Amino acid sequence: MELGNRTVLTEFILVGISANPRWQMILFGVILAIYLATLSGNLTLVILIRIDSRLHTPMYFFIGSLSFLDFWYTSVYTPKILANCVSEDKRISLAGCGAQLFFSCVVAYTECYLLAAMAYDRYVAICSPLLYSATMSSSLCTGLVAGSYIGGFLNAIAHTANTFRLSFCGKNVIDHFFCDAPPLVKMSCTDTRVYEKVLLGVVGFTVLSCLLVILLSYFNILLAILRIRSASGRRKAFSTCASHMVSVMLFYGSLLFMYSRPSSSYSLEKDKVAALFYTVVNPLLNPLIYSLRNKDVKEAFRKATQIVRPQG
Repeated sequence: MELGNRTVLTEFILVGISANPRWQMILFGVILAIYLATLSGNLTLVILIRIDSRLHTPMYFFIGSLSFLDFWYTSVYTPKILANCVSEDKRISLAGCGAQLFFSCVVAYTECYLLAAMAYDRYVAICSPLLYSATMSSSLCTGLVAGSYIGGFLNAIAHTANTFRLSFCGKNVIDHFFCDAPPLVKMSCTDTRVYEKVLLGVVGFTVLSCLLVILLSYFNILLAILRIRSASGRRKAFSTCASHMVSVMLFYGSLLFMYSRPSSSYSLEKDKVAALFYTVVNPLLNPLIYSLRNKDVKEAFRKATQIVRPQG
């Protein structure tokens, strides 16, 4: 399409993680293995939480919701990454690029809200244990998860609409493995100052408000733990938060690395590594984080395998 003397792009070419054919086949095998492990790990955790009555608590409801989200999360990116590793046709239409950006924003924003809801759950469990069951009712837990998804969709609509109001022209090659805002902005032939302010407002408000909830929750949790007299009691209280703290650090650490830097320090190679971590690796780590050191989950898995194991 012509815009004045410039050609407006209607499709893009995704370079992928590496343009080296030998590396592409190695990456295909590694990423496929990670993808299958991520799907099976998260699905197993969701099923265990669903079928084992001992896991029908608010904490495991949120863990199951996070696993379901990660099951979806990795599927937004990985199939296209795998296809680009084995196909010579690396094109993606403008509509396809917009859809990928939209759904990637949905899952990312939803996880921001969901991790904040999980921090609040841990705050109530440790700071008000006697009121925990009454406070964290099933209706409140369902409302917090539903609200996380609604917030994710609303933010994704604003983020995607703001991005695709821009006109893209010139070279249509995106040196990345998915349609993300930073490389798209680099291809814009319109003024992006308003875009950057709106995007900063949307991302900044969401991330900072969620981080504020998490930090306030853990500040009060720390005070409550310090008031516990026995060392075993403090360890037990801390262990109930440890897995969630690791998830928060992994998720927010990679996101802040990618999106909190000024455009002058933008490095595509570094961003590819960070993006690969939070799109492919992080969804695999969450089911491991919440199951390896969790006696209840391991016991539920042992019980489930005994049920399905054929009798000798």
